[in-house]
Amino acid sequence: MSAHTDPIEMLTTDRSRELLGTQELGRLVTHVGDTIDIFPVNYVVDGDGILFRTAPGSKLFELTVNTEVLFEVDDHTDTDAWSVIVRGHATALEADADVHRADAAGLRPWIPTLKRVYVRIDPTSVSGRAFRRSAEPDRDGAQEY
Repeated sequence: MSAHTDPIEMLTTDRSRELLGTQELGRLVTHVGDTIDIFPVNYVVDGDGILFRTAPGSKLFELTVNTEVLFEVDDHTDTDAWSVIVRGHATALEADADVHRADAAGLRPWIPTLKRVYVRIDPTSVSGRAFRRSAEPDRDGAQEY
């Protein structure tokens, strides 16, 4: 890699959405007032949105106070990495038809707990970046500008 090759690539929305479908674990970021929390959740892509399951607790409470969320998913190998950020609104599914459709998505808890509430994130934006991984550049000597 030359000194002028940028190791960071901005991904298109379509590529970012495609990468979301390759993983099962993401991080949900909520905020209520001055409190910001992050929760690991397993998920599935559902059309343009994202589905996860939860149980009553702080995560569900925070989503009822403020539906604005961030959702982040990433992956890496020895040579490449990527990260996708979804900004959107999360709402618990209440209509029977929505819950039955979500049941058909095959989303199951990773641990043996009852998580009866389906939550859907409807994105307002999806963005991503890809990274080429390699050794750190030499810190000493003359630097090119």
